[in-house]
Formats: sequence, structure tokens, C-alpha cells
Amino acid sequence: MSAATLHLEVPILPAAAEDLRLDVRAFIAEERAGGRLPPPTKVGLGFSVEMTQRIAKRGWIGLTWPRVYGGQERSALERYVVTEELLAASVPVGAHWIADRQSGPVLLKFGSEAQKAFYLPRIAGGECFFCIGMSEPDSGSDLASLRSKAEKVPGGWRINGRKIWTTNAHRVHYIIALVRTSTVEGSRHAGLTQLIVDLKAPGVTISPIVSMAGEHDFNEVLFEDVFVPDDALIGQEGNGWNQVSAELAYERSGPERWLSSFRLINELTTALGPEARPSSLEALGRLLSHLLALRQLSLSVASMIQAGRPPNVEAAIVKDLGTKFEQEAVRVVRDIVSAEGLADGGDPRSGRLRALLMHAQLMAPAFTVRGGTNEILRGIIAKGIGLR
Repeated sequence: MSAATLHLEVPILPAAAEDLRLDVRAFIAEERAGGRLPPPTKVGLGFSVEMTQRIAKRGWIGLTWPRVYGGQERSALERYVVTEELLAASVPVGAHWIADRQSGPVLLKFGSEAQKAFYLPRIAGGECFFCIGMSEPDSGSDLASLRSKAEKVPGGWRINGRKIWTTNAHRVHYIIALVRTSTVEGSRHAGLTQLIVDLKAPGVTISPIVSMAGEHDFNEVLFEDVFVPDDALIGQEGNGWNQVSAELAYERSGPERWLSSFRLINELTTALGPEARPSSLEALGRLLSHLLALRQLSLSVASMIQAGRPPNVEAAIVKDLGTKFEQEAVRVVRDIVSAEGLADGGDPRSGRLRALLMHAQLMAPAFTVRGGTNEILRGIIAKGIGLR
């Protein structure tokens, strides 16, 4: 691939996707009317097992998977529509998010038949949740430098090491751990392997990492002589780097990379009255134009997934631009709120806007770190188009 051949096509959503969008909006309206989905005061995915199970009953988890594994055999574009609507409405989807977005697809692509039959229907049913076991202390976003190891023992593997930034590890059931199982001279990428670990297994210790917002979503997971059976191996031993590269494309391309702060923009848009300053409207208009451009890029990646094409470089572009946009959005909203005096009102809408803005400012530094820093992403892009 070169910069000249990089081509992001913008798909036309099929009628089935737009029909599904109406179904999701009706569901969200029912949840709001029933008092089960209050207006948000925080940015991010939220975590609610009850909400996940109600979404699962609609068949919206594992939407693209084969029916034999609990899926609906619908398209990646239809899945895109579901995730876009749920995120834009700040529905708390964090319980099933990782399993639906990447753990399930990895098992579907690389897992054994027994793994697919055991895990995928439970994920689609909202009964089984996963977290990601890639990042480590002192490794940053350089996954190839990880130090966690697994050694072969009779009947399975013994794992020792430490994972960090494991979102919701204290709430979910399993972690897919990327560990080194062998050393290959001249290659840092060879010899890495993915193993499924039950987070309640002996030797697993989960310690909280409290964020600047005072919240406990992240964790450190310590493995001390943790035994996993042979059937915990995903794919081929030593092929973990290739598998993780495919997995990260799912993680980096979705609308969550530019919709985290959407509710903040939405609240601002409705709070601005007809007498808003021209400079405020101009800044908001510029922000919305960037939002629409990102949506088109993200849709094009969804269409590549639908076509079975690997979107590694394109996904990195979307995440790089999307997370920078999210940080810019917080700054622009803050400036407009200040200029318009919108945080001073005593009505519920002003209070909600103020709470969202305060939370978004605390969370914004993480936008460009999670799922790979911008520096890592730009390295992937440069290599992908032949500049490295």
C-alpha cells in the first residue's frame, strides 16, 4: 500500500440498516420513558449488566456472528448502526463492549470449534464478559516488549506476569492475555501467544487503578503461577502478534473513538439559544463538520470489515483523528460554555452540561492513549503507506 492507493470508500447504508436504526431508537425511547436510562452526566461507556441483558434480548450483541453461535448473521454496517445509536444516546454498554467488539470476533476467526461453541452464545446472550490483557507496566503501547510469560506444563500453560489498564477486569469473567511463550532470534513479534484466563482462577490478583475522575474502571492484573488448560490457547502458539493486530483493528475503528464526547456536544447544542454569539455558532459548526467527516471515515472502515478486507491502516487513521477530535471537542465546548455563561444556570439542563463538561475534562487526556497512543498509530500509518 502507498499513500496514492489508500482509498476510503463511503458506503451507502442499506435499507435494513436504517430500519434497524429505527428499532434501536425505539428501544432507547422505551428505556428513557421507563426510567431505566436517565440522561447522562458522564462521558464514556458506563457499565450495566441489566442493560446489556436487555440489549442481548434484542439480538444486538454478536449481531454479525453465525446463528449457530448465537448471532444474527447481519452485516457489519448494521452492527455499525446499532453501536452508533447506543453510543450517541449514552446507553451503558461497557459490560459487553469488549466481548462484542473484539474478543468474540477473535474467537470466531482464530478460536477452536469448542471455544466458539462455549463462549460465543454466552457473549451474545449477555452472560459472559471479557477484558483485554495486552498492556503492561514499562511497555507502554509497545506490545512487542511485553514481559508476561507462559511456559508449557503437562496439560496446559503456567502464566506469570502483570497486565495493566485492564478495563473492568474486576467486573468481567475472562481476560485474553497476550504472553510470550517462546523467544525467536531477530524477531520481537514472533513467540507471542493469546490465552484465555478465567479471572477467578487461583493465582490471579486484581488491583484497582483509580482514574483522575476518582473512578474505578482500570485495573492491574497479576498472574502468579496461573494454570490454564491446553484448550485456553487461541489459534496457534506463537501467532499472537498477527492475531492481536487483527483484534486491534476492531478496537480502533469503531465510533466509540469519536463519540465519547458526543453527549457533551449534544447538550451544548440544545442549550445554546437563538441569541448565541456568532463566534460560538461558528466554532460549533466547525466541530460538527469534523464530526460528520469522522463518521464517514468510520463508516468506510465498517464497509471494509463487511467486505473481509483488513482495515489496520485505515482504522489507525480513524482513531488518530477521532481521539484528537474528542479532545478538541472538550476544549471548544468549554470555551463556548464560558463565553455564553451556560454553566451559571440553575435548571437541570445547565447542571447536566456542567457535570458532563467537568467529567469530560478529567477523562480527555485518556482519549489519545487507550487502544494505542497517537505516536504508535502514526507509526502504523507511516509503515502502511510505505514511509517507513
